[in-house]
Amino acid sequence: MAIVNLRKHYYPLYTKDTFAEVPDEVAAVMEECRLYESRQEGRKSYYHVYSMDCSPGIENHAMSLVQSPEDLIIREIDEAAEELLLEHLAEAISQLSPTQAWRPHARYALKKKFREIAADEGISGSCACDSVTGALKKLQKIFAKNGWLERED
Repeated sequence: MAIVNLRKHYYPLYTKDTFAEVPDEVAAVMEECRLYESRQEGRKSYYHVYSMDCSPGIENHAMSLVQSPEDLIIREIDEAAEELLLEHLAEAISQLSPTQAWRPHARYALKKKFREIAADEGISGSCACDSVTGALKKLQKIFAKNGWLERED
């Protein structure tokens, strides 16, 4: 059994010398923890960093993770605008014929080449290209007619 001074290990709680008898293993662990905390204090003063883990520059890293209120508002606005655009696109696509709707979907969403679309449907490559181009022009007209296009000033 070892006798430890509790003031040495728990200073804010014990302001006067208070001795307790503890097993040798507990005393060794308490001393190891005290030495570790002492090393951490030395590291903080060496690096002039006052953070929980005492690694230099952690505050700079943490600041990049925090978003400002303006960033959060801008992100909400962007997400709402994107959702609105997708709603408009779904409405415009519903006005196309099934073939006109399928071919741009195959081209841009499924990333198929014009010759692959043509081979799937048994048409020529130029016909598939013309069909996709025509569908895009029709979508553009629908967007313009409904006032969904952004104006470029």
